[in-house]
Amino acid sequence: MTSPLGRVLIIAGSDSGGGAGVQADIKAVTVMGGYAATAITAITVQNTLGVHGVHPLPLDLMEAQARAVLDDIGADAIKTGMLGSREVVERVAAILDSCGAPAVVDPVMVAKGGHSLLADDAVSAVRSLMIPRAALLTPNAPEAEALTGLYVADLDGQRRAGEFLLGLGAQAVLMKGGHIPGETVVDVLVTPTGETLLEGPRVDTRHTHGTGCTLASACAAGLAKGLALEAAVAEGWAYVAEAIRRAPGLGRGHGPLDHGWPLRGDQ
Repeated sequence: MTSPLGRVLIIAGSDSGGGAGVQADIKAVTVMGGYAATAITAITVQNTLGVHGVHPLPLDLMEAQARAVLDDIGADAIKTGMLGSREVVERVAAILDSCGAPAVVDPVMVAKGGHSLLADDAVSAVRSLMIPRAALLTPNAPEAEALTGLYVADLDGQRRAGEFLLGLGAQAVLMKGGHIPGETVVDVLVTPTGETLLEGPRVDTRHTHGTGCTLASACAAGLAKGLALEAAVAEGWAYVAEAIRRAPGLGRGHGPLDHGWPLRGDQ
């Protein structure tokens, strides 16, 4: 068995504002010591004020990007983000089956500004096709509610939803707590052998665009480097927490994180 090389294939949508989507994914994977390649599912017209347009790429083109990367460069982990439609979900599930690399599945449903990024009929496809193929599933509270039908408003709700999602076939679930009110943000990593809490003070900021994309990609980079799941999640979580604290304040809406903070030597 060859040693992992840190290769992450990102299957997700593009964010013209650079704060989320494949742009955030590439930044996170690179800063975390991995190598990022992409298969773009859709091009969005987007900035910090919201999503102003979504233009899906043809299915064959999306799949051809992924196959080209896998046939040549290969992947030590795959990260999925915005898929958009049932048809894309079905194609991506087939790609995951042919690759065998662990998949970090971020079940992107709604943009920070409220724009829907997943068709209603695709939610069931994510539930039946993506969750069972996830080495790590990274839902926020609204996404977990949509996938489980459970109310997620506190730590107990996160735990219940995480256990439910394990029952649907995910190998591990990182239940994110950013949408749950409180002075402390608690994320819960739920696995068949137990749970790990990752918690820190809530940062009073509107600049959190792309947090979910960034966290999932940072975790994927850790797995691609050969880290154990718990270590990959802890490393990614710490990176994102600091990136939120250092957000540069760009734009007039939900601004991006500071993805590059570890590079500047002022840690």
